[in-house]
Order: sequence, then C-alpha cells, then structure tokens
Amino acid sequence: MLTSVGQRVDIARAFRAAGATTLGVDADPLAPALYHCDERVIVPRIADPVYVPTLARLRDEHDVRLVVPLNDLDFPVLARERDQLAPALVLLPDAEASARMSDKLEAHHFFVANGIQSPRSWAPEDVPEDARYPVLVKAREGFGSRNIHRAADREQLAFFLEYTNVPSFVQEVCLGEEFSIDVFCDMDARCLNAIPRTMLLSKGGESIKGASIQDRELIEHGARVAEIVGVKGPANVQCFREPDGSLPITDVNTRFGGGFPVPLAAGGRYPELALALARGERPEPRLGDFEEGVVMTRYFSEVCLAPGADGDLTVIHRP
Repeated sequence: MLTSVGQRVDIARAFRAAGATTLGVDADPLAPALYHCDERVIVPRIADPVYVPTLARLRDEHDVRLVVPLNDLDFPVLARERDQLAPALVLLPDAEASARMSDKLEAHHFFVANGIQSPRSWAPEDVPEDARYPVLVKAREGFGSRNIHRAADREQLAFFLEYTNVPSFVQEVCLGEEFSIDVFCDMDARCLNAIPRTMLLSKGGESIKGASIQDRELIEHGARVAEIVGVKGPANVQCFREPDGSLPITDVNTRFGGGFPVPLAAGGRYPELALALARGERPEPRLGDFEEGVVMTRYFSEVCLAPGADGDLTVIHRP
C-alpha cells in the first residue's frame, strides 16, 4: 500500500517492477500515481479521524503486507498508529524519531546533541547578535521547500518573521556544495546502503537533475546519521560539504527522496529490500554497492482520464 501516493509515479512503477502488487491510496482522485498502481482507492484526508481505520480496512480487504508512506504529513500519524495496521509492516521509524525529524528545529537540536554537525539554528526569539547572514527563515514542519525565505540582514529577518504564517525557525545558510544521500535501513535501524547524489538542479524543493557519486566520506556519513536517527526503511539525508571540510546536516526526510530514480537506476534495489523486510528477511548491508555517474534529468508527463460506465475515472492515455 502506497499512502498519499500523489505524484510519485516513479515509486509506484518501481515497486511494480520489483514484483509487488501495488495499492495506491490518496485523498485526491486526480493524483496521477494512483493510475500507475495495480489498484487504487480514494481515502479521507490524513487529519480525518477515520483515515487510519480506513487504511486498516484496506489492509484486510487487499491482504496488504507492506505500507509505504510517501507524504511527510503521513509520518507522525502512521508511525504513532502503526499497531492499527499490523501485521502489515509500516516502513517508518518509531513514533518518537518520526516526530523528531518532522520538526526541523527539534531535529537540529537532536543532531547537535548526538555529535552530528548541523548549521546554527534558533527559535525566532533566540537569534544571537553574531548570527552570520544570510540566514533562512524555515517552517518547522515544512516540506518541498515551502515557506522558506532568505534574509540578507537583520532587517529582512524581522520582515520575514512577521510575514510567515507558519511556526518557523532561523538557520544560517551553508556555504558549500549540497548533496543528498539516499539511505535504506532495516527495522533494526542498520543502514543497508547509502547512495550520495549531486544536486545539479532543484525546483520547488524537487530534485530535477543529479548524479550518483562514489564518495566514501558521504556514504559513511549518511549511514552514520541514519543509524543515529533511527531510520527504518528509506530516508533522504541532506547535507553540505563546507569549505572547512565539515558535513553539516540540514534535514533527514524519512521517506524516499525526490531524487529516488537515481539510487534506483544506480542499483540500490531499495524496493526489493523493502519487500524483503515485509517477508521477515534480514538483508545484509551493502554500503557502496552501486554504480557511480548515473544521471537523472526529469521531465513532465501525464495521465489522461475519462469517465467510465460506472462514473469512475479510467485511464485513456498513459505513457
């Protein structure tokens, strides 16, 4: 079951290619990835009290063995309520770790407390006089680069803190090159693989162009961070390589990253690993076992639908 499947056509296709029967669920009947799954169901929104019971009913009706949440808003809810979906395996960290990573300021405090470098960050009222500008005003529970504002000085910072309409925090801008590390861990939080990729181009927080790189320092760094955080299943570790050689972590998203096609094409076999975990298997780590130089360049595509005889939308064109 792929929850909040949205536009994640790449993931729906990958799990089907790995041999899974896919059930896509979403509150939006026009979510394109629904129409790349074997079966699809429209469900209530995440905040609706019947959302999790609806998923539990679908688990029984479709004999679901694996639940793969794809939207950040799902994570705290499904991690907390995973017992309602048992015996299906929910591919998320424990509730505490999931909630901690969903709150970006709390995640920063956790990183620092556990010896993981992270850019200096503060609650709005705690920004010190010696803060290095520019800084970012970021949503504490943001995703997809929404509600991020760059302030060049203290005057702009005051403006953006007044302007933003969501709980936010302030973070110093990193100066080096940005990387994403796509990791996959087992349910004991052992990192099975970590595949770094470059961030050649991003739009709206979504990776558009990038390439896999064999960088042992990044591989080991991503694996270490994932295990300290307690990642279970996929995660996307975002970091910078600063001029002084440090590798501060800005974010750990406990889901398949937007650049998922890169580790997939590079040989990461993450869907196969997820299915193995659902079967109760214990795959061995294979850090660094992937192909370097695999490049992703994205484009728009579409699904065209028309009303069927029963009034439901059916696919009339799908690339």
